[in-house]
Amino acid sequence: MTERTLDLDAVKAFVRIAELGSFTHAAEAMGTTQAAVSLKLKRLEDRLGFRLVERTPRYVELSARGAGFLEHARELLAVHDRALFAMAKARQRLAIGISDHVAGPELPALIARMNAQDPQLLIEIRIASSGDLLQSFDRRELDTVIVRLHAGRDDGKIITQEKFGWYAAPGWQHRTGEPLPLATMAQPCGVRALAGQLLDAAGIRWTEVFVGGGVMAVTAAVMAGLGVAALSPRMLPFGAVDAGPKLGLPAIPQLPVLLHTRVKDERARDALAALSAAFRSAVRG
Repeated sequence: MTERTLDLDAVKAFVRIAELGSFTHAAEAMGTTQAAVSLKLKRLEDRLGFRLVERTPRYVELSARGAGFLEHARELLAVHDRALFAMAKARQRLAIGISDHVAGPELPALIARMNAQDPQLLIEIRIASSGDLLQSFDRRELDTVIVRLHAGRDDGKIITQEKFGWYAAPGWQHRTGEPLPLATMAQPCGVRALAGQLLDAAGIRWTEVFVGGGVMAVTAAVMAGLGVAALSPRMLPFGAVDAGPKLGLPAIPQLPVLLHTRVKDERARDALAALSAAFRSAVRG
């Protein structure tokens, strides 16, 4: 029987496809092209002698044998990493700041994926407003920040664009003649500032009825019926409705998510590339 040796890059490509559900997102995470990822997968399938992924025009799905191989593939990569870095004296620290308006419910799974990808990286996460995080980044307290667009800066790399709307609890009604009640985050918050600017430009009176320390607090206020908030749909609990069209509120433009980093180490950059691709996947749904 001919000995079959697996290409670790091909195995890594398969795991990325399985985790992100997309050849495109896998290529972005690995810093290569979709064609290269497809070729790696084909070579791996040829080496194994069976199909790992079922491809359709609309989605990517693991075959039955591919699903069975996935855990073995993860174990193989983990053993490789442990062997490669067994002699390392200390884990490498990577301090990441993520805007509360960006983090979202997917964050714990994303961080767990990063930790699993490279056990030798000690990943520290700070959640705060974009303005606070950028100040910490400039003071070199953080290696990387993932934030919303911040006025006066052009040194970040756009990861993705995300839509926003004016969300309220189902059945919530605006009382005629009263200022529009808003639930917002505390200053400095770029989304809060943008919401006020849009309403002012449209000549709509508004007032802050709730100022929270994070997006989760703001969404809780919205679902309690206190008012409306400018939020991304992925941040909302099931049942929240976009009240903007009914109330005649100005459209909120898509807002970019930007990566600011001074990281140059290849391992840390690989982890950030995977995190960026995962955020793109979460935003695009």
